[in-house]
Amino acid sequence: MTTSTDFLVSRKGLHETKFAETSLALKPGQALIKIDHFAFTANNVTYGAFGDAMMYWNFFPAPEGWGRVPVWGFGDVIESTHAGVKVGERIYGYLPMSTHLVVKPARVTPQGFFDGAAHRQKMSAVYNNYLRVDADLAYDEKREAEQALLRPLFMTSFFIDDFLANNDFFGAREVVISSASSKTSLALAHLLHANRRGQVAVVGLTSNSNTAFAEKTKYYDRVVAYNTIAQSPHDTSAVFVDMAGNGEVRAAVHRLWNENLKYSCSVGATHWDKMSGGGDLPGPKPMLFFAPDHIKQRSQDWGQAGVDQRTAQAWKPFIISVDTWMKITPGKGHAEVERVYRDTLAGKANPEQGHMLSL
Repeated sequence: MTTSTDFLVSRKGLHETKFAETSLALKPGQALIKIDHFAFTANNVTYGAFGDAMMYWNFFPAPEGWGRVPVWGFGDVIESTHAGVKVGERIYGYLPMSTHLVVKPARVTPQGFFDGAAHRQKMSAVYNNYLRVDADLAYDEKREAEQALLRPLFMTSFFIDDFLANNDFFGAREVVISSASSKTSLALAHLLHANRRGQVAVVGLTSNSNTAFAEKTKYYDRVVAYNTIAQSPHDTSAVFVDMAGNGEVRAAVHRLWNENLKYSCSVGATHWDKMSGGGDLPGPKPMLFFAPDHIKQRSQDWGQAGVDQRTAQAWKPFIISVDTWMKITPGKGHAEVERVYRDTLAGKANPEQGHMLSL
C-alpha cells in the first residue's frame, strides 16, 4: 500500500484548492509510477477551465466535486504487476499533480505503452500514451525540464502550423496570434518564422507588460499590445489563431480585419476568466482547433514513425532557441506548487520562467 499526495481543485471554482492523501494498491496488470517532476504553464490552466467541457477531469479521478489538473512530466516505475513494464523504467507523459499514479499498461511496445484504464478510454489516445525515455527520439536527459514544459505545447503548435500550411493559410498573408508570450504561441511563431519566412508574416498580440519579452524572442515580425489593436495595420489578409480565449480580444481582431480575416481558430484559453463576450462577429466564424484530432489524421497519413521523425526534427532547433529567453525555475513542496498554480491562474506568471514542480 502506497500513499499518494494529490493537489485538488474545486470543479466549481478554480481558486478553491486543497491537498489530500489517497491510498493506492496495485491490482494484477497494473504499474505504479512515482512522479518525479512536472511542468506547470498557462496550458494547464486551460485544462482546468475546460475540465468539464472537454473531459480533462476524467483522466485522473478525484473525490466528488474536485479535480486533478493534468500536467506533463516524468516519473519512474516503482512497482509493477505487468510483465511488459519493469520497475526502474523512466517514463514521460500525462500526469496528475500528485506524487503517484497507478496505470494499467496496454498496447505495450518498446517505445512505451498506453494507460488502458476504463475511465480514460473515451478521451483522445494522445493523452494516454506514456513514452519510455530510452526509446524516445526527442529525449535528452539534460533537457527534461524543457521537454515537460514545451513539448506538449510544441506538438500543438507543430500541428497548427501543419494545418495552416496544408490549407495554404486560407489565402492569407499574415498569421495573427493572441497571447503572444504564452509558450504555445511562442512555439507556433518560431515554426512559422522558421518554416514560412517570406510566405506569411507573424503578428503577436499580448499585454503591454509582455510586449518587450515577445519582441525579445525574435519569433514575431510585429508585436501589438492588446490596447492598441485598433491602431494596428490591417490591410493585409490574415488568419487569427486565438490562444487567449479572451472575448474582447477576439472581437477586436474580427472587427479590425473584418473581410480581410480569412480564417479564425480557437486553441486555448490563457485568459480563462474572460472567455465570454464578443457577440456576433464580422468575418469567419471561429472554429475550434483540437490538436489530437489532427495528430490522429497525420498518424494515418505519415505513420507513427513519420510523425515522430518530423516532430523530432522540428523540435531540435526550437529547443536550442529557447535558451535565449527561458529560465528553468524548480519548485518543490505544497507551498511552491500552490503558489505557482495561483500565480498562473491570476495571469501573474513571468513568461521567461519555466516552472518545474514536484510534490
